[in-house]
Amino acid sequence: MASSPSLKPIQEIAQRYGITSEYLIPYGPSMAKVDLSLINSQASKGKLVLVSSITPTPLGEGKTVTTIGLSQGFNFIGKSCIACIRQPSLGPVFGVKGGAAGGGKAQVLPMEKLNLHLTGDIHAITAAHNLAAAALDARLYHEHRLGDQFTEQTGLPALNIDMNHILWKRVVDHNDRALRHITVGVGGGVNGVERADGYDITAASELMAILALSEDLKDMRQRIGRVILALDTNGKPITAERLEVAGAMTVLMKDAIQPTLMQTSENTPVLIHAGPFANIAHGNSSVIADRIGLQQADYVVTEAGFGSDMGMEKFFNIKYRQSGIKPSCVVLVATLRSLKANSGKFNIKPGQPLPAEIAESNVELLAQGCENLGWHIANAKRYGLPVVIAINRFPTDSGEELEYLRKYALSCGAQGVEISDAFAAGGAGTAKLAELVAGVCEKQQEVTLLYPDNVSLLEKVQTLVNTYGAKQAVLTAQASDQLAQLEKAGFGHLPLCIAKTPLSISADPALKNVPKDFTVTISSFRVSAGAGFIRAYAGNIMTMPGLGTLPAYRNIDIDQSGEIIGLS
Repeated sequence: MASSPSLKPIQEIAQRYGITSEYLIPYGPSMAKVDLSLINSQASKGKLVLVSSITPTPLGEGKTVTTIGLSQGFNFIGKSCIACIRQPSLGPVFGVKGGAAGGGKAQVLPMEKLNLHLTGDIHAITAAHNLAAAALDARLYHEHRLGDQFTEQTGLPALNIDMNHILWKRVVDHNDRALRHITVGVGGGVNGVERADGYDITAASELMAILALSEDLKDMRQRIGRVILALDTNGKPITAERLEVAGAMTVLMKDAIQPTLMQTSENTPVLIHAGPFANIAHGNSSVIADRIGLQQADYVVTEAGFGSDMGMEKFFNIKYRQSGIKPSCVVLVATLRSLKANSGKFNIKPGQPLPAEIAESNVELLAQGCENLGWHIANAKRYGLPVVIAINRFPTDSGEELEYLRKYALSCGAQGVEISDAFAAGGAGTAKLAELVAGVCEKQQEVTLLYPDNVSLLEKVQTLVNTYGAKQAVLTAQASDQLAQLEKAGFGHLPLCIAKTPLSISADPALKNVPKDFTVTISSFRVSAGAGFIRAYAGNIMTMPGLGTLPAYRNIDIDQSGEIIGLS
């Protein structure tokens, strides 16, 4: 598919949507950066469609295929549409998940470009992040080396970095468990100050969340300046601005702030920008990409990471709260086999064969799993917007089960249910879904947020865990102290980002379907001062994944003609 003859020059795709060559920075024939000078705050606005899903399983629900397919479906029925998606990380590409370009007749092309380096944004974030880490360790070294003479010799005030409260790990865009906990400055002396450190994957960097939430270069520069890298010996934050590294970090990310324009297998334009995690960050592509898409097309289809309790909730309570970009409709993606998997009857793990029972027609088993869909419909409706269900159909799906699912979803308050055959048929396979969504989008609705800015952080935590169905949030002693410190430091007005497992509505991955009668333990809080939210950790959240026993890279190679093989 990557060399499909359907590919058109990216300038032609852009021109069709009113993006003239003066706003394009080409990266070869098939992709281009879009200059932010295109954005006109007075331009008319299209309608945003937010795609989310039921609780994810190792089977996959097909959110990206549906997002790409639905954007093609809009164009198929004569309505201009642009898709906005996140940039894939190399960690999953070479690890277990593979690429994130969609699939079949609903994918972004060339998919090798999307799944690998693209236009270098992730590498730019890696460089900017690690520059701050290097600057911090260099300052720590020189202040230790010079002691009381530091200010006299440099003219700089001593930052008095507390080496036990350095908050800024290093990053790399690969799954590498060996780097989770490391020691830097080994041997001391000219090697630096010896201390414990670690690596996160680049997608977990606060700079990635900042890129996704920034309105323009000036806003990104200010946000980077607010990033808290460490605490001094008096417990006060040492920001990137205070370390005088924020400007150089922004320089490294100057081109990354421009989204990348590509196309689908049916020549629908796609804006790819940013790739924040949906657990420790908000899990959505950028504000800038949305603004460009909404300015140039009637509809924008964008995808939120994981289920509606994760990326969708954070779209509303973080991204919408900051940007004011309002969806007109929520589309929840479900499959029959994933609903059966969500029944709680099976222990399904990645890479293992599916239980035969899941592939067989079994309405009773489906009915058990449908409770999970019902919860997600109710969860999406909390925000005041209409909800449509897209059934990502597989060839073996039975008509009886599909009809049961349709009736169940309507009984739970969905505005409509439609089959998506995006993988097999592209835009033609989502035309009816697009017609349904277009009609639903005509209803003018206002977004209802779960909590106002001015309530306490504790109230925000309790509100969010209550939406999961939890009785209450239980804070550890450390979390209670951190909460009080954040309120005192003036961060109490920020929204919350609950960092939890995506594999359950609760914070316990073992609790399947729709858990009841549980509590959520919050172990700690951390502020992302530049991105503008507070992370509440509910469980052990992995920010540096590891490679499995059968990693995807084993199947990736290059043939004698230079074509990449094995990448999906």
